[in-house]
Amino acid sequence: MIHKLARRITGNPKFVLFVAALLLIPALLGYIGTRTNYDVLSYLPEDVRSVQGEKLLEEPFQAAATSMVVVEGMPPSYTDDLLESIRKVPHVSNAFWLSGTLGIQVPTDMLPAKLRESFYAGDATLMIVQFDTALSADETMDAIVEIRKLTNEKCFVAGMSAMVQDIKELVISELPIYTVIAVILMLTVLLLSFESYVMPFLLLANIGMAILYNMGSNIFLGQISYITKAIAAILQLGVTVDYSIFLYHRYEEEKEKNADKREAMANAITAAFTSLSGSSLTTIAGFLALCAMRFTMGRDMGIVMAKGVVIGIVCVIVVLPCLFLVFDDAIEKYKHRSLFPDFTGFNRWLLRHRRLWIILFLFALVPAYYSQKNTDIYYQISRSLPSSLPSLRSNEKLKEDFQTATEHVVILDRTVDNGKLGEMEEELKAVPGISHVVSYHSLIGSGIPDFFLPERVRKIFLSDDYQLLMMTSDFEPATDETKEQLADIQEIVHRYDPNAYLTGEAAMTEDLREVFTRDNITTNYLSILSIFVIVMFVFRSFTVPAALILAIELAIYINQGLVYWMGGSISFIAPILISAIQLGATVDYAILVTSRFQEELRSGKGREEAAILAGATSDASIITSSLGMFAATVGVAVVSKMYLIKEVCMLLARGALISAFIVAFMLPCILYVLEPLFRRTSLHWDKLPAPKQKKQRSEAHPEEAAASAASL
Repeated sequence: MIHKLARRITGNPKFVLFVAALLLIPALLGYIGTRTNYDVLSYLPEDVRSVQGEKLLEEPFQAAATSMVVVEGMPPSYTDDLLESIRKVPHVSNAFWLSGTLGIQVPTDMLPAKLRESFYAGDATLMIVQFDTALSADETMDAIVEIRKLTNEKCFVAGMSAMVQDIKELVISELPIYTVIAVILMLTVLLLSFESYVMPFLLLANIGMAILYNMGSNIFLGQISYITKAIAAILQLGVTVDYSIFLYHRYEEEKEKNADKREAMANAITAAFTSLSGSSLTTIAGFLALCAMRFTMGRDMGIVMAKGVVIGIVCVIVVLPCLFLVFDDAIEKYKHRSLFPDFTGFNRWLLRHRRLWIILFLFALVPAYYSQKNTDIYYQISRSLPSSLPSLRSNEKLKEDFQTATEHVVILDRTVDNGKLGEMEEELKAVPGISHVVSYHSLIGSGIPDFFLPERVRKIFLSDDYQLLMMTSDFEPATDETKEQLADIQEIVHRYDPNAYLTGEAAMTEDLREVFTRDNITTNYLSILSIFVIVMFVFRSFTVPAALILAIELAIYINQGLVYWMGGSISFIAPILISAIQLGATVDYAILVTSRFQEELRSGKGREEAAILAGATSDASIITSSLGMFAATVGVAVVSKMYLIKEVCMLLARGALISAFIVAFMLPCILYVLEPLFRRTSLHWDKLPAPKQKKQRSEAHPEEAAASAASL
């Protein structure tokens, strides 16, 4: 069936390319139509209390998102005019500052000092703006843009909504740069790796189409995160280039056996289909492990990247053969000598010094594991962004003038009486780091008659069933001090209302830390288990997958542990991505070497010679694959201003090289030492199983079995 389909594909390659080109149109429309979510906290699971509190702010309080505007050195008349202009911005549900809210009939001297300090600091005035749409909604982002247009250089728009808008603008401006740099660096690697100057351009054209198909098909998901959008295409480029390389090698072999190029390509497609399907399984398993995360961005990333691998395989089987056939003359015309040396001598040297490499491997395990386990991880979103962003400068101004590093919101049952509210507020003010507490009770409790307060003030703090209380904190989100502060607030509030909600950036970030800690463990074990099972079936062994996964896990430990030894820190999302992606994508290197080692044993060679040949025949493919991944990601790591993207891409780039080093230098020695164990614990380890069918297979090539589990 596959061969019949392959003949249809190669029978009219120009028509296939025409259809593939037409499909780019809906793919492009899908890409444009897919919404991008720039709010990381929106991916928290809905059963988390802080998220449920955010939902209550959205309905019934019509305060789904909040921003603060600091007006510095401007007269009250300007602030009043600005307030009225902001209120007219679409999707602004409320905007207030103290004098503008209470009216000029209420002298500020009547207000308690603590309440005045919440809104006035020297010549600076604080205005609070609330939106009726979610923090990361397009309508909220548009409103932030409009508010910034209304303000002058002495106004500072702070808060999460403003930060999310800055993230959006930064990603949009940097994404084309990522793509161009990745393509240029990948092209350089391929030009050095291939024996034809035309081939790299064809491979990149094919991968480019696969990337656009993948990103366009995301429209069925509705939206993707900005992190997925920034790295999915780069990862697809780095991971799927291997599949294209294998098809090309197979086509070159088939051309030597068959004078008809189309028949040779049909044979190559048939042979490649099973091999590439098997080789992609470990990568897909690594990506799909992310879908098990409660933090739903993992599902977002896992689906998009696993889908990208599948689409990449389809394009290699359908589109790339047609490109090869149409441009075959040009490929032959512009061939050059291979730049890779013979690696046999190098691998003989490795095996002579195998004790050294085994000792290094064993001694590296403990410090590598310790260092990656103790690498500092940060959860604060603002730390992943450049300090030059307008929102971060505004947040700093808010902190300087009003001692406000973050805000907490408590939502209480409306039935909690004023007497208890007064007691609770006094307790909350005594919590270390709490600078201000503002509520409806704090306003009317300051001697202001209830009828003085406009209706819009009541709507800010009161609904039919709930009342809310706002607090400002001196502590940044995701710090140990904030964690203790939140625990103290929870303890106090729940004494007065056991069903109260505590929400805000700091509370949601703390929940993010707890969810991610569990997700990291779950995803790590799931990716290891799924890949273990796949490799176990490939080699019919329990011990082989254990050895191969341990080798790649060492590479992962070293990769993350280097951050610890350099005294740095990484964002919360980096370890979980690296564990799944580096294991899934680079274990193929180890499978490739092991498959060839097994083939050489089955052909009657001794274990030393088999290990030498396995390394010698695989090193060029490993170098090309690892440099491809390195090229696709290192450019992004260098140029990106977003530290989160920079860290993930740098870890992926470095991880590809470390995995390649361990597989090329240490794995042949490990295979040699453990071969007796593999022989006793594996089925048909060094002997081919008896054939079960009479159908004549095409001549087996040494690389075919290897590619059934690992891409070249």
